[in-house]
Amino acid sequence: MILCIDVGNTTLHAGLYGEATNDAPLLLQFRKTSDSRASSDEIGVFLRAAMRENGIDPVAISLIGIASVVPDALHSLRGACQKYFGKEPFVLQAGARTGLRVRYRNPLEVGADRIANAVAATRLFPGRDLLIADFGTATTFCAVTADADYLGGVIVAGLRISLEALETRTAKLPAVEILPMHGRPCLGRSTVESMQSGAYYGQLGTVREILQRLTAENFGASERPPLCIGTGGFAAMFEREDVFDRIIPDLVLRGVLLATALNAPTAAS
Repeated sequence: MILCIDVGNTTLHAGLYGEATNDAPLLLQFRKTSDSRASSDEIGVFLRAAMRENGIDPVAISLIGIASVVPDALHSLRGACQKYFGKEPFVLQAGARTGLRVRYRNPLEVGADRIANAVAATRLFPGRDLLIADFGTATTFCAVTADADYLGGVIVAGLRISLEALETRTAKLPAVEILPMHGRPCLGRSTVESMQSGAYYGQLGTVREILQRLTAENFGASERPPLCIGTGGFAAMFEREDVFDRIIPDLVLRGVLLATALNAPTAAS
């Protein structure tokens, strides 16, 4: 069994797969709040407890892969894997085999989560031009060609950041719940409704505009448009808005899984 971990700025997201294949089902996933100061013991105990509470013996873990955009968390994560699972984890970072050709001016700048998304998408949809939108703390966009060239992307403030900015930088605006607004009026009739509408439709408009521009700039000469994939915690909110061809919530974890297999093929079998 393979443990895949995605460490974001807000959440640590972990998932278990039985094998390292494109269509391997996600057997279990669980989350905790990200904390770069968490000790290896805190992380290790959490991971083992989450598995046991879901009827999975931690001893069954044969391989661990990590993608992290929080560098300070890696030391504790490595220690947790070594101490509580007896495994040296694979960390998705520069120099790892991915099957991608990264065309960023400085490939080291590309976040591990974005690389993981691209790895999974190119394996799931070979021979297709791809646009990937990942709704996390930030909303990120990646453009990948049918030949697995990672062209680059776009980064904008995510839904939660946008609302937190309004809450903390204004005198009278409150904290509000993030809600899907599909089918609801854009016009708010209260402060809370106005903020929720602005967050949802503002993000939706941003997504549509960026996907359209990325398509025109990078794939305008292609015979068919790129496949647009949504992923991340808030992607499902936009499922009914006709902006994505596919929504794959575990795309990052699946990318970690496949990258781990590419870099340790015998261990993944």
